[in-house]
Amino acid sequence: MSRIWDNHLFWRNITKNSSCRSVSVGFPIAMMVTGMVGNSLALILVYISYRKKENQRKRSFLLCIGSLALTDLFGQLLTSPIVISVYRADLKWDRIDSSGYLCPFFGVCMTTFGLYALFMASAMAIERATAITNPHWYSNHMKTSVTKQALTVIWCLVLLFALLPIVGVGKYTRQWPGTWCFISAGDREVPGNMFFAITFAALGIFSLLVTLSFRHVTVLKTVERLTTETVIQLLGIMCVLLICWSPLLVRFLSICCGKTNLVPGRGNHLNCNFFLTAIRLASLNQILDPWVYLLLREILLRKFYRLSCCPPTGAIQKIKWLDHFTLKPM
Repeated sequence: MSRIWDNHLFWRNITKNSSCRSVSVGFPIAMMVTGMVGNSLALILVYISYRKKENQRKRSFLLCIGSLALTDLFGQLLTSPIVISVYRADLKWDRIDSSGYLCPFFGVCMTTFGLYALFMASAMAIERATAITNPHWYSNHMKTSVTKQALTVIWCLVLLFALLPIVGVGKYTRQWPGTWCFISAGDREVPGNMFFAITFAALGIFSLLVTLSFRHVTVLKTVERLTTETVIQLLGIMCVLLICWSPLLVRFLSICCGKTNLVPGRGNHLNCNFFLTAIRLASLNQILDPWVYLLLREILLRKFYRLSCCPPTGAIQKIKWLDHFTLKPM
């Protein structure tokens, strides 16, 4: 299949296909700008919150949020300019990548930042569940140094996995419309490619299941204690993660199993647009994560509650509710 993507006649036939030509440079530009602004603001607020003494007991969660925002920011900075450059080169990748090294680099970035976001959500879900179900053990053992070590281990493992195609296990190839590179799903001729592709999809789905499982435990344990700010933020991040990543992971797994054809013009002409939409949706996760943290902060939630409540009938209850809602450190 990789030979097909390098065939210039094939590329021209794709662009003539009515179902495979609705691409625009405006989308990646908008995503890059929005992502940079959101992640930068999130990093600033995380730093301010981390320095406050009253937030000492939730510093591990803030480290996770900050690490996620920093990773998403770097992901945007490393991949979006490449996509925009290819659009400016009239969708001709060879104009900006004559050496052939840019595509593997792009693929490593996509795999690393994608899996890291998924694993970070699982780590945050486990961290919150531990803080709620075993507060004494959490206070004694969950130090910021432990969190930093865990984040470093996750980052290194994800990066090592993403580098497997560089050493010959799997392959990164250009994907329609030729503006980005990703794992060559369905190419059984490359040694270890099916193992690498299926493992990527399996790890992503596994992390989603872990996140959902610990989310369920967290929600059950916080019903009687009322929801805190960090739990609301975690729920928001998990919902965004599930919506953004599920289509790509499920589609990718079906491609690896041979149930779906990725190559446009063979059978289903909608595959190209669907896969592009799925990867854009997954990339949208890097943009939405910081905005979830920014918008679901206690001060904004309290203001929203004041605006949505009726003062004459519920003033006393509102005051009591706001007192209960005040952040409880965990």
